[in-house]
Amino acid sequence: MRVTVSLIKADVGSYPGHVRVPKEIISSCNDYLTDNGTKKGLLIDFMVFNCGDDVELLMTHEKGVDSKEIHELAWNCFLEAAEIAKERGFYGAGQDLLKDAFSGNIRGMGPGIAEMSFEERKSEPLLVFACDKTSPSAFNLPMYRIFGDPFNTPGLVIDPKLNQGFRFEVMDIKENKKVILDLPEETYQLLALIGNYSRYSVKRVYRKDGEIAAVISTEKLSLIAGEYVGKDDPVAIVRAQSGFPAVGEVLEAFTIPHIVPGWMRGSHWGPLLPVSLKDARPTRFDGPPRIVGLGFQLRRGELYGPEDLFSDIAFQEIRRKAMEISDYLRRHGPFEPQRLPEEEMEYTNLPKVLEKLREKFEEL
Repeated sequence: MRVTVSLIKADVGSYPGHVRVPKEIISSCNDYLTDNGTKKGLLIDFMVFNCGDDVELLMTHEKGVDSKEIHELAWNCFLEAAEIAKERGFYGAGQDLLKDAFSGNIRGMGPGIAEMSFEERKSEPLLVFACDKTSPSAFNLPMYRIFGDPFNTPGLVIDPKLNQGFRFEVMDIKENKKVILDLPEETYQLLALIGNYSRYSVKRVYRKDGEIAAVISTEKLSLIAGEYVGKDDPVAIVRAQSGFPAVGEVLEAFTIPHIVPGWMRGSHWGPLLPVSLKDARPTRFDGPPRIVGLGFQLRRGELYGPEDLFSDIAFQEIRRKAMEISDYLRRHGPFEPQRLPEEEMEYTNLPKVLEKLREKFEEL
């Protein structure tokens, strides 16, 4: 069976401030997707969840990638939830809905989207990730570790199904271009790009035979809106086992709380904190940036799960290390390297502050 998995997210309202999605929003989305999705035969299955102030719609169907019907379903679901948020006075109601009307495709309208279509295997483990308070580039290092680093993924060395390596599709966010690079042959070229968090983001990963392995949302809200309206808070889908990295190899990539852009006002560096769903409530300095991971078995498009992957006690030490890093960075206050460099602050509110000082500068 050929199935499509669509993971679409948006910030449509939260409380208090940017902390978490209210239960009313989750319930509204569940009801809408039930009445207009599964009952009408548009969706096979779905799950609504949240990471911080973003609501995620995980949907399975047979309509393919970029389906107008599925995208419009998600858009209208978000619109209805945003109306509830406005009525309740929740913070940032409809924040990520940057366009006035649906135009056939949700891409470029504000919400983030990760989609993939594939023929189901006899057993199809599917891993879903969602971040809050960070940018799409937050997945650059983990995706390299999962699909390119044998120190993280020993299957690249000892499993003949993985030994051929993987193919990375990398987006140039500023130029709206993409490049395809093969690993291990072009490992150094890949690292030369994706080490630049402000410009390049991994979009998709394929096996050498063309089979999709992973996909990440790469929508940049600031580039769509022309100003800072919140961080992009990316989502990702990863297939595991039997020709792909094992579940444990995928999760091992998140045992380094690596430093990512975002956190408070989208203007600071912070460690990516892997947490359970119940702890996806960023409060300290509106953070630190965090990620949740859900595991499913997919069968004829039905989702069996989820397993709350980062609730494992084995991630406690990683979280402790992340908070140690957070303490160190916070002591820098408004100074770099806690604050992002100037080019990354272009779409925050800092330029409005600096504009007031411009006339005070004198020629030397």
